[in-house]
Amino acid sequence: MKDLFLNYIHQLQDTITSKIEEIDGKAMFEEDLWKRPEGGGGRTRVIENGAIFEKGGVNISAVHGELPEALRKNFNVEQGDFFACGLSLVLHPKNPFIPTVHANWRYFEMYDADGNIVTQWFGGGQDLTPYYLFDEDATHFHTICKEACDKHHPEFYPKHKKTCDNYFWNAHRNEARGVGGLFFDYLKETEEFSMQDRFDFVTEVGNSFLNSYVPIVERRKHIEYTQTHKDWQEVRRGRYVEFNLVHDRGTLFGLKTNGRIESILMSLPPTVQWKYNHHPAEGSEEAKLIDVLKNPKNWV
Repeated sequence: MKDLFLNYIHQLQDTITSKIEEIDGKAMFEEDLWKRPEGGGGRTRVIENGAIFEKGGVNISAVHGELPEALRKNFNVEQGDFFACGLSLVLHPKNPFIPTVHANWRYFEMYDADGNIVTQWFGGGQDLTPYYLFDEDATHFHTICKEACDKHHPEFYPKHKKTCDNYFWNAHRNEARGVGGLFFDYLKETEEFSMQDRFDFVTEVGNSFLNSYVPIVERRKHIEYTQTHKDWQEVRRGRYVEFNLVHDRGTLFGLKTNGRIESILMSLPPTVQWKYNHHPAEGSEEAKLIDVLKNPKNWV
């Protein structure tokens, strides 16, 4: 299973980066191959200062070795080896009318002293963070997410959508990071679902990603914007940074386990603003976004 999924995310990275370069038309991804001293490594691809994308990364990693202390405590074991691989991406567009998007798909195995698998699971998801809210964009994104889920089980979309709304919640601001999407973790083998079933579902979602996001980019990329629009985008990017540094489990885990810092913080936007006690004007497009972020809604 690990070889199957690792091969998949390599192919998916190639597919996504090729399409993003095509859309941008100016910038190209720079590739950075790195090795983890304790075992494994990754292939980081970053795009910057493009015509469409101000900054973005589409990264894969496959790491293995002895369980880090934080994981041993989490799993309540004294020792053990693990393997983990995944693809993680974030795209920060230049135009404030194009939303930021984040996604990841990952696989984990843990072994006993004899090398036998004692637990394994998939995780992942994708979510959209607009700065100016277009209902049709949020509806499109969620429709593609739901279509991918419905091919595998009718309960997957509502379950994983709710989990996404709960997870990407900036509790200290009492608002969502964006308009959500899908989030799932610890998808293990059950009586109903084999690991092959789990693989088929996660790859279905991964394969749907470009279709969920690219049409939104194409729809919004020619909208003209002012410095006022850009300022609001950067204020909202500040909320994005706050979530990643205060609440995001992946970021916190990476920092606690001596992870590769460039990969961990790749998701942060290039320019951000924090304005003291900033509130948008009542009835404005900016205020419309905040209303929805404080009260997540069903888009499909």
